[in-house]
Amino acid sequence: MARCHLEPPLDITYSIEPDLSAEEFQAILAASTLAERRPAGDLKQLDKMLRNADLVMAARRDGRLVGISRALTDFSFCCYLSDLAVDERCQRQGIGRRLIQETHRAAGLATTLILVAAPAAEGYYPKIGMRHLPSCWAIPRA
Repeated sequence: MARCHLEPPLDITYSIEPDLSAEEFQAILAASTLAERRPAGDLKQLDKMLRNADLVMAARRDGRLVGISRALTDFSFCCYLSDLAVDERCQRQGIGRRLIQETHRAAGLATTLILVAAPAAEGYYPKIGMRHLPSCWAIPRA
C-alpha cells in the first residue's frame, strides 16, 4: 500500500461514524502511536469508549481509516476532544486540523473545544490556532 504522504490529501473524506468498530479504532490508535496512552489491547473497553462518545469523526482515504477524533459534548457550551489520532504515514497533511474543525463544527461552533495534549504533540496545537490554558485539573483513573 502506498504511503499516505506521497499522495494528495484532497481525496480524504470526513464523516461522523457513530458505529465505528473497536477493531478499526484499535488499528488507528496503533498507527498513530496514541495506543501508548489508551487501552488499545482491550477491545471491549475500546468499544465502550466509542459507544459512549457523543461524536466520532473519521477521516478515510479510499475507505481506509487514516484519522479519528472522539469527543464528548453537550452540543451547546463545551466539547472535550478526548482522542485525536492520525496514521503516522498520513501526518503533516492537515488531516488532524481538519478533524478538529469538523468535530467543532458538528458539536456547534458556540462550544469551547478542549483537549489534553499528548506530550509529543504539545507544539502542534498552537500552530493550528489553539490557545494554551494552564489550569487543568484531573483525578486519575483508579
